[in-house]
Amino acid sequence: MENIKIIAKNKKAQLNYFILRKIECGIELFGTEVKSVRLGKVNISEAYASIEGGEVFVKAMNISPYEQGNIFNRDPLRHKKLLMHKKEIRTLIGESAQDGYALIPLSVYLKGSLVKLELGVCKGKKLYDKRNDLKEKSAKRDIDRAIKERNR
Repeated sequence: MENIKIIAKNKKAQLNYFILRKIECGIELFGTEVKSVRLGKVNISEAYASIEGGEVFVKAMNISPYEQGNIFNRDPLRHKKLLMHKKEIRTLIGESAQDGYALIPLSVYLKGSLVKLELGVCKGKKLYDKRNDLKEKSAKRDIDRAIKERNR
């Protein structure tokens, strides 16, 4: 197993979407962006992915400028190309074309020396779905607390 270090997670994704499928893909980054990612200066909470001209781009993913980067720093919010096989992109085109489906970045991590992004094919939740999830989470927490108290 390779060494995996999680840099950033999209915690809102679990709350706002049903995650139907997860895909691992690479990101096309410049040198100063990679250094900034290694320092953990990434925000993917508002990010989403879109397919344009047979290529997948992640948008609104904020990689803060590298402090020692001077003229080599890029725009923090620029569209970053995702590296995937053509076959995977074709299946994503079919899945994301359906109503209510979106491509949401779930996490950014280092796999060995490579920066990877976990992309989720997601369907938006309604308000009542979110309430049910919160109820189940609260009930599970109460059960765990009762079991812990009883075992003392």
